[in-house]
Amino acid sequence: MFYHLFEYLHRTYNFPGAGLFQFISFRAGVAMILSLLISIVIGKRIINWLRKAQIGETVRDLGLQGEQSKAGTPTMGGSIIIAATVIPCLLMARLDNIYTLLMLFATIWMTTIGFIDDYIKVFKKDKKGLKGIFKVMGQVGLGLVVGLTMLWNQEIVVRLTPAEADQYGYRVVKTVFVENKTTGIHEEFAHVKAPITNVPFIKNNELDYSRILWFLGDNAADLVWIVFVIMTIIVITAVSNGANLTDGLDGLATGVSAIVIAALGVLAYVSGNAVAADFLKILYIPYSSELVVFSACLLGGCLGFLWYNAFPARVFMGDTGSLPLGGMIAAMAILLRKELLIPVLCGIFLIENLSVIMQVWYFKYTKKKYGEGRRIFLMAPLHHHYQKKGYHEVTIVVRFWIIQILLAALTVITLKIR
Repeated sequence: MFYHLFEYLHRTYNFPGAGLFQFISFRAGVAMILSLLISIVIGKRIINWLRKAQIGETVRDLGLQGEQSKAGTPTMGGSIIIAATVIPCLLMARLDNIYTLLMLFATIWMTTIGFIDDYIKVFKKDKKGLKGIFKVMGQVGLGLVVGLTMLWNQEIVVRLTPAEADQYGYRVVKTVFVENKTTGIHEEFAHVKAPITNVPFIKNNELDYSRILWFLGDNAADLVWIVFVIMTIIVITAVSNGANLTDGLDGLATGVSAIVIAALGVLAYVSGNAVAADFLKILYIPYSSELVVFSACLLGGCLGFLWYNAFPARVFMGDTGSLPLGGMIAAMAILLRKELLIPVLCGIFLIENLSVIMQVWYFKYTKKKYGEGRRIFLMAPLHHHYQKKGYHEVTIVVRFWIIQILLAALTVITLKIR
């Protein structure tokens, strides 16, 4: 909103200072400050309202240290993160940008699913919440919207040389001429619709999804959208559920998410900046730099929420926060064509997911084979295993944060490792 207002003032009246809003770094910085202030100031009021409305956490007796002290702690606090993300985004981001619109859609869509789940748990007193099939349907729906929009929207393109576009037969949406800062010569580039993504650790750092269907010959290009959409659905479902499972200790999911979002902000900056993308020899994605502003909003919201969610937590995010957090992280990674980095970038979410899958599978397998179910971990998800071993939850949370920082750093440096 402010971008469009100050652009008009700068263009029409040469208003002093209005030109600052043309810079991504300035708008991202202001957005993050606004997000932090909103989450801290409004967060306190929301927590007080949740406490008065007796919207508290119901704790099952799992034999974990300190779990009973959490009973009655206000939940559904994820609304603080959402408000602190959406409001600054509406103010500071370009609202005519398809990447901004898709991220806002993903935020509202997943928040609605999470809110319904929490509403059933809290107000209907049904601990199971929203049925799993409806959660999955919601995640699949978001995957379809994101995947199909990326395939068919004319603003979601990548920049290649005309020779590269011809070589692989990509459809050219627009031809642009860009001045080379070193030589001063205007070079020709093509904005193309291409089902390609970044791949870590390999030469050229790119994968065309149609190559997966090489056995279909000429039909591969026509059917590649199926593979791309399926991949989008898998990534969104996995990351969303991973964030949900990780939200089991004070500050764990919030801190891990903040680290992941910071890394995505770096990836968004280099992918949306032609000079940085050329230097790193990665895909330049025109118009995607607005994701830097969105990531700044989301990062500020997470850090502000952590003010109240750190041990001892005064509020829990509930599914109102964890489901959208995972959905937004997944959607942003897909839009930046970094979805194949998710296993590294979201390593904590992946481990939490796998620990539950392994525990359930092994229990069923041993029960069928020996007549008695056995367990790999003392308890799943993994963070509860360490609680059972006697570690304090602050120790577990901080160590998980440190591991996630290492994974985020590794993700960023994969841009140059190939």
